[in-house]
Amino acid sequence: QLRFVESGGGLVQPGGSLRLSCVVSGDTLDYYAIGWFRQAPGKEHEGISCISNSGDSTFYVNSVKGRFTISRDNAKNTVYLEMNSLKPEDTALYYCASRNNRGTTCQSLLEYLDVWGQGTLVTVSS
Repeated sequence: QLRFVESGGGLVQPGGSLRLSCVVSGDTLDYYAIGWFRQAPGKEHEGISCISNSGDSTFYVNSVKGRFTISRDNAKNTVYLEMNSLKPEDTALYYCASRNNRGTTCQSLLEYLDVWGQGTLVTVSS
């Protein structure tokens, strides 16, 4: 069973930057694509980025493309989300997530998620 612990959130001004970390435990990270998701107050969960198991492929939702960068260090069991040029509409609780099946791909994360962390709060405000 995979487990996730997110960190790195906080209060930042518009145009600022943050780097979120997701520490994964429960299995060898190399087998799993990992996605970042967010939920703003009163809104649905939104998938914003995904990285393949090897790190060779990355995907972004249009609203964050060009501003956010996902990366991973399998040796450290950690996935990162570098967020630049932050906007007030980026304010949300950010989660990392995957599925408890070896071989999980970014495409499979579009179907459903098995496990996710409690999240880290990002607030973008002047």
